[in-house]
Amino acid sequence: MPGVSGRVLVVDDNKVIRQLIRVNLELEGFEVMTAVDGAECLEVVERVRPDVITLDVVMPRLDGLRTAERLRAGERTRNVPLVIVSACTRAELESERARAAGADAFVAKPFEPMELVRVVRKLAAGGRGTGGARGAESAVWPPARTHRPV
Repeated sequence: MPGVSGRVLVVDDNKVIRQLIRVNLELEGFEVMTAVDGAECLEVVERVRPDVITLDVVMPRLDGLRTAERLRAGERTRNVPLVIVSACTRAELESERARAAGADAFVAKPFEPMELVRVVRKLAAGGRGTGGARGAESAVWPPARTHRPV
């Protein structure tokens, strides 16, 4: 759905992954800013005021799960939808950790770029719910753990 508006902050220490996510979101009409780790994310989030944030898990200085917890604790950032993007070998465990940190969605690497775009689009359109996580089908939360569609 090209033309969707919204601002996304992409946080990943891998330049290639940041660029891959950025290009695919921009092709869908999103305005995209990037940060190289959680510490930089926290420095720029107030200025950038994103509609959605994607967070890698393993990053220097401040990892994605601790960043998610800090964003959830902040008055201005507690309701910004968060997508955890992780290259993990145990997706079920990692998705539970992401959910506990306050993430709204989980996408395992490697991922199909358009799947991540779909998740971001749904979160940008619907915002954050009142509960911890909002699940969608397949790549977001494992189907057995799905709550309500994003």
